[in-house]
Amino acid sequence: MPDVRLASPQGKWVLLTTVLGSSMAMLDSTVVNVALPRIGRDLDANLSALQWTVNAYMVTLAGLILLGGALGDRYGRRKVFVVGVVWFALASLLCGIAPNAGVLIAARALQGVGGALLTPGSLALIQASFHPDDRGRAVGLWSGFGGIGAAVGPFVGGWLVDGPGWRWVFLLNVPVALVCVPAALRHVPESGDGSAHGRFDVLGAVLGALALALVTYALIEAGEGGLVVVVSAVAGLAAAVAFVVVERRRPDPMMPPDIFASRQFTAVNLVTLCVYAALGGFFFLAALQLQVVVGYSALAAGTALLPTTVLMLLLSARSGELADRIGPRIPLTVGPLLCAAGMLLMLRVGPGASYLADVLPALLVLGLGMVTLVAPLTATVLGSVSVVRAGLASGINNAAARAAGLMAVAALPLLAGMGEEAYREPAAFDTAFEKAMGWCAGALVVGAVIAAAAVRRPPPDCKRPECLRHGGVTAPPLEGEPVRKRLG
Repeated sequence: MPDVRLASPQGKWVLLTTVLGSSMAMLDSTVVNVALPRIGRDLDANLSALQWTVNAYMVTLAGLILLGGALGDRYGRRKVFVVGVVWFALASLLCGIAPNAGVLIAARALQGVGGALLTPGSLALIQASFHPDDRGRAVGLWSGFGGIGAAVGPFVGGWLVDGPGWRWVFLLNVPVALVCVPAALRHVPESGDGSAHGRFDVLGAVLGALALALVTYALIEAGEGGLVVVVSAVAGLAAAVAFVVVERRRPDPMMPPDIFASRQFTAVNLVTLCVYAALGGFFFLAALQLQVVVGYSALAAGTALLPTTVLMLLLSARSGELADRIGPRIPLTVGPLLCAAGMLLMLRVGPGASYLADVLPALLVLGLGMVTLVAPLTATVLGSVSVVRAGLASGINNAAARAAGLMAVAALPLLAGMGEEAYREPAAFDTAFEKAMGWCAGALVVGAVIAAAAVRRPPPDCKRPECLRHGGVTAPPLEGEPVRKRLG
């Protein structure tokens, strides 16, 4: 039984270590958006390169995050977490010294691998280390501090971009890792899952990541046309089919197909795909819109986007309590509709837009929509499967959200008619942004319809979320395995 007490010096070190580790990955998935215009100018990169700067990270993270959790269970969560932090820091260093866009994109892909190793381990270490009497409070502090990090991330990122330069957005991870790794090795107890057995589903992970990468490439380069784009699209679909076949035949698949036998689980993941495709596309384009069209500095753009995260951090726990009382169907229907309304309000954000009159109202409505839906979404995912599979269900849902976001970043510029130099032409970008917000709002409405038609109240004895506060905008919180499995 874990015996670390939260009030002890070791408990405080465990909490600090896991917060630092998870914050590294969470911040890099959001603050990079603020730095994109400056990266494009400094490296003479076109819009496709900026899309890949975001998506190279998301491809490897989404494709490998389930495998990362399995590696921690088998070989030790602290060990894999430390490897992930070191990997992430070295990849961040490579990002920070990248001489051109190609090296930066490759380094971002390596960052995603590190993120896939450390992200599942952060919460798992909290759950495995603390005494049961302190575990709930420790998880609450971990998620709360992580939410604060997510809230200040775009602000810090904007300050770095306008000050020392965009490279420090990545280089800042190195000193954080230099604190995190020794603390983990000295103070965090090792843990694992003694019941973990069988072979790792490496083939499934590789096929999943390959399918995402090839389809993403085809979408980003579709505007250029050509045989390579067609071959990439066909190969990506073939890899996706092969992934399904492999998962059906393996004795220990990372994504067991039978988990989708639950109609509730399938429905809520479809809602997740719609919601996080819209959110991923929005936060990618909004940071550009505020700088390219409205004329904000990177710091002003990062600060402008804070209200959504702050609202989630302050109100997500209450939203979860409300959903427990009334059921998830209404929140998962109303939440996406509020987000859609917020994105339509962003149509007012153009040249000369006022922050108080135009930008802030849109972000407040969007933030309230995210508050309304994120906590019930997680609770419904956990409640749609058996208790012993709750951690797996959360991992699949988290990966689905990240995959949806990267597909949106790849597809939206194509759907909106953005050319390769659009982010250098304010008028052209503004027109395309308006079209993109329409696509995002449409995806959210589809998600609301699915929720209204298919989501039902989970059974009363299902696993409940432990991360009651959440500030991330790229994916729902990643829940761990149930206590009874670990301690029983």
